[in-house]
Amino acid sequence: MATSMQTRCHIASIVIPASPDAVFRALHTPSAICKWWQASRAIVMPEPGGLWAATWGPEDDPDYISAATMRVFDPPRRIVMSNYRYRAKSGPLPFQADFTTEFLVEPNSEGAKLTVTQEGFPLDASADVFYAACEKGWHDTLSNIKAFFI
Repeated sequence: MATSMQTRCHIASIVIPASPDAVFRALHTPSAICKWWQASRAIVMPEPGGLWAATWGPEDDPDYISAATMRVFDPPRRIVMSNYRYRAKSGPLPFQADFTTEFLVEPNSEGAKLTVTQEGFPLDASADVFYAACEKGWHDTLSNIKAFFI
């Protein structure tokens, strides 16, 4: 019998002065991802079961690599990514995790509301530093996405 590990999540939202279609496109267009997430490179296969990957740092020896499967690709509303692979030059994460990230785009009177939910952070103290960094990271990232449209 499998037991499920209890986890914690981040949920962050922002209203962006752009159409829901434009916001959704920015989430899966490699050139946009490089601008709003300040990634060095991005590769995206925008389809259910497709690939989403980004790197930061030098091309031949990146500081970070994040790759995931686009489990759900439902334009112009929702992307869910899972099956993450993460590599940092500094070494592996000090914990095991099964992350999922959902981007939800909803119409708003000021443009579009973007909500990001990232789940799968273990409750264990070994994940605390990474959890805190991701909390700050999502707020900064959402601000960067908004600035991308201003």
